[in-house]
Amino acid sequence: MFVSDALSINEKNHLTVGGCDAVELAKKYGTPLYVLDETAMRRAAALYRDSIDKFYGGRGLVFYASKALCCLEVLRIVNSEGLGADVVSGGELYTALKAGMPAERLCMHGNNKTYDELVYAIESGVGRIVVDNAPELEAISAICAERGLCQKVLFRIKPIPTISS
Repeated sequence: MFVSDALSINEKNHLTVGGCDAVELAKKYGTPLYVLDETAMRRAAALYRDSIDKFYGGRGLVFYASKALCCLEVLRIVNSEGLGADVVSGGELYTALKAGMPAERLCMHGNNKTYDELVYAIESGVGRIVVDNAPELEAISAICAERGLCQKVLFRIKPIPTISS
């Protein structure tokens, strides 16, 4: 039985991930166990990256959502495929930088960023910070002014519907 390029069922009726028997992996490494197919990840990254090239003349950047799985090896793969990463905390920012991600290909996102996380992001040189509210924008402005830096930002807004009578 064939499930996908990355997932299948072998002759022992065991799930396989990237050709690896999941039952054998569980016996060897224990459970819970996260198993990813690197080939499938790279294929998906290339598909998204190639779409940006084809439809937008290469003027765009695909971002991996680190909240899906933020670990060194996944971010090393993301980096080697030329993608950016959307990080939502100081820990995710640290992990992305430790994995070799260029800071300019990182976007600091998240609706509860602390002042210290903003300082860390700005001092690290992240490409963009997604701003959620006026106090956060004021904090970014103050941090940049203190350090003589300029930070690119994106605004996440919630349109407020108008009510007419």
